[in-house]
Amino acid sequence: MKLAKLYKPIKDKTVQCQACRWYCAIPQNQYGVCGVRKNIKGKLYLLVYGKAVGMHLDPIEKKPLFHFLPGTIALSFGTVGCSFGCLFCQNHFQSQPTRQIRYSPIPLKQKDKLIKQVINQQSQNFPPAKIVDLALKTKARSIAYTYNEPTIFIEYAYDTAKLAKKHGLYNLFVSNGFESKESLELITPYLDAINIDLKSFNPNFYKKIVKGRLDYVLDNIKHMHKKGIHLEITTLIIPNHNDSPEELTQIAQFIKSIDPDIPWHITAFYPAYKMLDTPPTPPETLLTAWQIGKKIGLNYVYIGNILDPQHSSTYCPKCNSLLIYRSGWDTQIIDLDPTTGTCHHCHHPIKGIWQ
Repeated sequence: MKLAKLYKPIKDKTVQCQACRWYCAIPQNQYGVCGVRKNIKGKLYLLVYGKAVGMHLDPIEKKPLFHFLPGTIALSFGTVGCSFGCLFCQNHFQSQPTRQIRYSPIPLKQKDKLIKQVINQQSQNFPPAKIVDLALKTKARSIAYTYNEPTIFIEYAYDTAKLAKKHGLYNLFVSNGFESKESLELITPYLDAINIDLKSFNPNFYKKIVKGRLDYVLDNIKHMHKKGIHLEITTLIIPNHNDSPEELTQIAQFIKSIDPDIPWHITAFYPAYKMLDTPPTPPETLLTAWQIGKKIGLNYVYIGNILDPQHSSTYCPKCNSLLIYRSGWDTQIIDLDPTTGTCHHCHHPIKGIWQ
């Protein structure tokens, strides 16, 4: 537990959390939406500071980031808690328990006990210096703040990212895109890349299934691109929920309006959490989404969560040469020049960070 950076007092010992776009007004002894930021005697504390969940060495492609240091390893970790309540969350055992406890109609003392229990059971003690040291020892090129929403542990991420930069490591977020203006200002100088989930283009989908808001996510996607942070976007395609050609077209058009070079990952859904009755995404639906993205004019569209080397590999948008071959997590650079970031054949620049 550590005193948070991003909050301000309001009145009567109530504080406003400034980590994410909910801007929770938190009375004394209560929690924010995420269930891991608590007002104690008029001060806001991050309960999961130094409490890491995960701590795995992942291929960078798993984030997914396809145009950022391909073939390298990212030391990945998260914490307990989340700002969203996605009904399809594949990491719900990690992201949702404290949020559920926060909303449950049980006495405060019982909430305190259960939240503390969840954090202690799932977490390991990993202060920032220990994380950076592990990344260096394991030859990771980057640290990924992932598995749950990094914004809710922004102070922990900030201290780690700042130290990582001093040691030549890259920092990357896998995010729902719900950062506050304050958290963006805090982390942007130390953030090299981000993959943002654009889960739908329907505000009602965000309200009912994600328990979030679409408009702020769209704003933050624009902000990240404007700031020059390497940006990739992922959409999980859920049958009968966000898979209509009309909605997929809207997403592709939005991405193109910002930059047609932004990679768009369209990934397969598998039944999880509270959507166990929803069938997996048919491969033909993913192919349709891929075709829509290409027709709209996106230069880099990728199919994920199924084995499909043809549609997960990178091709030159000018001469169609195979630049990077991917099959699962196997990545081979074929005709991309990493030193110049160009196609070997036609010398067309390929947007990304390659070395």
